[in-house]
Amino acid sequence: MSWNVGVWIASLLTLAIYSFLYKDNPFYKVAENIFVGVSAGYWAVVLWFDFTWPNLFEPLINRGNVISLIPIIVGLMMFAPLIPKISWLVRIPLTFTMGVAMALVVTQRIQGEIFPQLQATFLPLAGVSPGVLISNLLIIIGVIATLIYFYFSKEHKGVLGFGAKLGIWFMMIAFGASFGYTVMARISLLIGRVYFLLHNWLGII
Repeated sequence: MSWNVGVWIASLLTLAIYSFLYKDNPFYKVAENIFVGVSAGYWAVVLWFDFTWPNLFEPLINRGNVISLIPIIVGLMMFAPLIPKISWLVRIPLTFTMGVAMALVVTQRIQGEIFPQLQATFLPLAGVSPGVLISNLLIIIGVIATLIYFYFSKEHKGVLGFGAKLGIWFMMIAFGASFGYTVMARISLLIGRVYFLLHNWLGII
């Protein structure tokens, strides 16, 4: 058994978190609050030293970059609701933040997901091995069948009906694989914590 104070704290907090599997209890609530508090403190420090100070205050104080005052003022407007008379000022940074976030998200989705997925469906069907040919055909057919399922302008009958049902099968397989991957990832985390308890803390294995 380890007598390291850090290992004991980590082990007891781990057991406190897993105690929720039995029922909600004070030990779990204490561990949960500690986790939330430590996470909030950690990210506050990271945001200050990695983003706020080097990008705003350091250029303003050390290099006299007056333009940095604009994002600082806009950021301070986020606290306007604390003063009822000027609470309406919060609309300015919120509108700006939402507009920038929407632009970034749309660009990210198009360039990072939609275009790569489109390119991934343009697969060769000639000059490849039989295994690769079957794999490429499954991908192409799966994409087309799934898109047919979401085509609601015409009733799903005949060829469209068959394609829609085939699309359902492909989606169920994809959802099952995604769910299985998620479960395996969680089991991997559980194995890691159990190994930590039995090896680093108790020294059984």
